[in-house]
Amino acid sequence: MPRQTPVLGPTGTTDRALAPDLARGFMLLFIALANSVWYLWAATPSDGPAMHPVPEGSLDSAAQFFTIVAVDMRSYPMFAFLFGYGMTQLARRQEAAGADVRGVNALLRRRNLWLVVFGFVHALLLWMGDILGAYGVAGLVLGWLFFRRRDVTLVVWGAVLTGLMALGSALSLLALPFVSGSANASGGLDMAEMAGNIGDPSVLSAAADRVLNWPLVSVGQGLLGLVVPTAILLGFWAARRGFLEQPGRHLTALRWVAGLGITVGWLGGLPEALNQVGLWDLDPDQSLMLTFPHMFTGLFGGLGYVALIALVAHRLQERGWTGGVVVRALTATGKRSLSAYLAQSVLCAPVLAAWGLGLAAHMTSWTMFLYAVAVWLATVAGALALERAGRRGPAEVLLRRLSYRRSPEPGRTPSAPSPEEEHQERTSP
Repeated sequence: MPRQTPVLGPTGTTDRALAPDLARGFMLLFIALANSVWYLWAATPSDGPAMHPVPEGSLDSAAQFFTIVAVDMRSYPMFAFLFGYGMTQLARRQEAAGADVRGVNALLRRRNLWLVVFGFVHALLLWMGDILGAYGVAGLVLGWLFFRRRDVTLVVWGAVLTGLMALGSALSLLALPFVSGSANASGGLDMAEMAGNIGDPSVLSAAADRVLNWPLVSVGQGLLGLVVPTAILLGFWAARRGFLEQPGRHLTALRWVAGLGITVGWLGGLPEALNQVGLWDLDPDQSLMLTFPHMFTGLFGGLGYVALIALVAHRLQERGWTGGVVVRALTATGKRSLSAYLAQSVLCAPVLAAWGLGLAAHMTSWTMFLYAVAVWLATVAGALALERAGRRGPAEVLLRRLSYRRSPEPGRTPSAPSPEEEHQERTSP
């Protein structure tokens, strides 16, 4: 991407783009719901590859149905899109301030490398399903291969990856009637075994298991699953057009993406949800065939959520409703999304896992659902308190200190952003 003047000038506190922060703040609820399922280590596991246990009543079934249709594999593609979007915005801001392309590329590499380090420490101490390492790995590889490429290259490769996922999904569905009882339902990747550290009462043994699984999760989810790379490439492309800064100029496109994306995402999650709650009786090997279509349609669902929240943000700004406490709380959380994401693990892992207090042994799906909502609300309250105190998120502060390098030669090396510019350069989980 050649050096160019950004769509927006230096951003003041009164004209910040609302959509990215609002999206991150709200969708962290879905991250909490999706991750909390894995903590049900004492519940009876279901036969399929999904981590949801056997429901113990109608409330469990309702919680699982909603989570599978609307949440599972639908939230992290949205954050991957915003991650790619943020990389482009960071580069354009820095280049507009006088930094050269080489310096900006180095800054992006450092941020992504440190994100990998953050992810490793996160996995070592708390959570086996860390996503930071996956985004860092994807950012390094895609930044090297595609970040400075032409728009048409991004679109073509996004279409190629989407086509590969569509082909894999179609083959999985076509094979479903012919697969029964012959293969390992985990397809060579036993998800219950990967999450076994949550039920391990030994702190050291559980940590070692998380570290051993972390590279597989990071590379597998960041690159091999194709969803994250595709969403990041689309984020690169969309950021060059200012879809989230100027949603009023893209209302038709955003409406189409929101309507079509969420519809495809929810319909794509329906088969697995019906199977999980017992309304569609598939054996374990057949249910495995639903995994790839569920993941693929999750890409559409995640992009649909981004578009819907962009439309909501546009309407809020039109009507001057951005000062309400709910909007301020969600945007405060979005500004501190990295800290809020890590705080979720702090509030969940030591309390729920067997190596901690083991509270999850007394919970089922619906009570875990409520616990996840409570955790998210706690992070929202904490973010709002930091916002009112004029303080940034601790994880964001640390990442910037590690990533930025000041230079005595102005105009050559990127410098740390001003508080007014920081929201454009934020890394999300």
